[in-house]
Amino acid sequence: MKKMVKQERKRSQGNGWAALKMMEFPGGPGGFELVSRFCYNGGSIAMSPANVCALHCSAILLEMTEEVATCNLLRQTETFLEGLFYWTWSEILTALKSCETLFPTADSSGLVYKLISSLLEKISANSGTPLTSATLCPSSSSSSSSPETSGLMRSSSTKTSEASKPCFGREWWFDDLTILSPTIIEKMMKCLGAYGTDNRNLILTRFLLYYLKAAGQKPSFCGSGGGNHGQAKVEYGGLADTAVYGVALMGRTAFSCRGLFWVLRVVSGMGLGRDCRQKLEMLMGLMLDQATLDDLLVSGHNGGAYDVNLVVRLVRIFVGAEESNASSLQRMKKVGRLIDKYLGEISPDQSLKVSKFLELAESLPDSARDCFDGVYRALDIYLESHPTLSIEEQTRLSRCLNYEKLTLEASKDLAKNRRIPPGIAVQALASQQSKLQIRTNVGDRHGTVQKLRRVKCAVPVEHKKASPKLLDEKEELKFNLQRMQNRVMELEKVCREMKGQMSKMVNNKSYNNSRGVSRLC
Repeated sequence: MKKMVKQERKRSQGNGWAALKMMEFPGGPGGFELVSRFCYNGGSIAMSPANVCALHCSAILLEMTEEVATCNLLRQTETFLEGLFYWTWSEILTALKSCETLFPTADSSGLVYKLISSLLEKISANSGTPLTSATLCPSSSSSSSSPETSGLMRSSSTKTSEASKPCFGREWWFDDLTILSPTIIEKMMKCLGAYGTDNRNLILTRFLLYYLKAAGQKPSFCGSGGGNHGQAKVEYGGLADTAVYGVALMGRTAFSCRGLFWVLRVVSGMGLGRDCRQKLEMLMGLMLDQATLDDLLVSGHNGGAYDVNLVVRLVRIFVGAEESNASSLQRMKKVGRLIDKYLGEISPDQSLKVSKFLELAESLPDSARDCFDGVYRALDIYLESHPTLSIEEQTRLSRCLNYEKLTLEASKDLAKNRRIPPGIAVQALASQQSKLQIRTNVGDRHGTVQKLRRVKCAVPVEHKKASPKLLDEKEELKFNLQRMQNRVMELEKVCREMKGQMSKMVNNKSYNNSRGVSRLC
């Protein structure tokens, strides 16, 4: 300290008071105050797990070694830290928490590594399934390497017991570690050799998901400041990627479809990398037939109420994997029913664009739907919720329907629906009429076959007629079709009358103008 003051006085050349600025002092003003107390108390201070880290890092920065004075601050802190093995769980957490404000110095000195080693020893000693097979000690061959690169090997004997546990169960230490900063947790994962793509531990994956969920609920993360939120994404991004790598490795053996959607909700706001997101969505898409409507209702971004783009991507993944498999038709139909429900749920959203509605409705092949009534109901809700759509947009939307797969009741409702363009209604009724004609022909053909069989047996029979029910449906469709045609003709007649009236008004106006001019003359 005296050396630093002398240097500053030389720079100021004796002009008044010399101001000494110490940037990034370990622990800030509080750390400097602790060192000052040590100096003014004759080289003694009461140490505790709460202040020993700040004192130790300050002593390293100020070079308070034995060469300067006997029993100096650095020696005293090292002696205090030698009893780390006997510290309680809460004392270790307190010391680690204090390292957050002085992390660069504490990390480079190996102090953070020692504390994490002691913490993991406590976890292993009090858990049925240890995280590691040995204590965290640097190997002799890598004594010169940083503590970050000399992590412990994971125990291979824990794989069976890990897989048998529920994927969302929590260990006794999960809650306590949520008070630590992401920098400390990241260091812990690196010490365990389970950071990034190296994460193959289900317990650590579960912990990271629990930690990220708790972090997302903190005021510092959910605050209104956009800058703070962006900084939080940078800090938590590596942990989110690590968690997803673990989830992708475990896959379907440890996570259900609902569990994967829960994982996505947890990590989506944590700066998740694109590659990791694609891995997670690939797993979700392959299991889409196990999803429910509640699973798909993921909050959207950029002002949208729902993340429709996510559902479109998941459907494409599922269709791409199942379309070539002929035995998976039932799974495809299950997804079709799910998407129809989802369309009906998101249709009232005012921010849902026509193109996005069509993209989702047409993302499945026709074979995925036995009936298009669900799509029609969703379309009707969308048209009702968006009354300002043009005729072109309404017509464009209606083309996502397969009229031949509409039931008779849906076709009747469509014919009466004033939100559906008349041309579309006529097409739907015509499709129903042709479908009934085919069914009638099939019935007649069946009757002919029966007749031939009876003739062969020398039993005279009359021609078999179509069933009365089919004839009634056919007559009703003809009536609806005729009514729609009459409606179109009436509209055309009204248009012609309006044109005639407009032409008369124009002629009368020109005649009056000519008479007025002649009078003036």
